[in-house]
Order: sequence, then structure tokens, then C-alpha cells
Amino acid sequence: QVQPVESGGGLVQPGGSLRLSCAASGSFFSIDAMGWYRQAPGKQRELVATITNRGITNYADAVKGRFTISGDNIRNTVYLQMNNLNAEDTAVYYCNVAGRDYGGQKYDFWGQGTQVTVSS
Repeated sequence: QVQPVESGGGLVQPGGSLRLSCAASGSFFSIDAMGWYRQAPGKQRELVATITNRGITNYADAVKGRFTISGDNIRNTVYLQMNNLNAEDTAVYYCNVAGRDYGGQKYDFWGQGTQVTVSS
């Protein structure tokens, strides 16, 4: 019912910055939270940051102080500002949408992912 679409990935040098965007399109769905997860080659997908529709944020320790998540409830869009990037941040970044239908059933949706590569 909901299709998250990510954008903003690319190649950046260590110490550089990128800003990721995720727009959640669809209908008949109430979004409770949106977030970013990442998966590096050979590793499991891990939490990066989440934000609720009331603005409560949560960050992984590895990105705390460097990344900032923000959202636009009207546009159902979430952003991830990534500063001071290093090679360990290299991964495919996925947008997650968590919400409920109008009957109260919870759902979880994932985008296709956007590649972030940090290399000199």
C-alpha cells in the first residue's frame, strides 16, 4: 500500500556530507514512524536512525552526533543529513515506513535502497 522511494546516495570522500531523502507514496495508511537502515556487503541490515510522526528521534551509536534525521509529516518525507562520513558508513541505505491501516493493523514497508560509498 505504501511505496518508499529513496534518493540522494552517491560517492563522497571521507569527511564529506550527503543528504538522503525518502518519500512515502500511497493511500489508506497512517504513518507512525519512518527511518533509515543500512546494509554493508556481508553484513546484516542495521538501524541508522528513526523518527516518529511526533518528531521523536533515535540514532545508532555509530552515527550519533554525525547524522540528523528529520521529517515532513505533510509530505510524508524523511531526510537523513549525513556529515563527517567515513568508510565505515559505506552501505546501501534503506528507507523504512512503519504505520497502520485505518483498521489498526500494523505494517512495515521498505524502499529499494540507495548506495552510499565513502572513499578517497
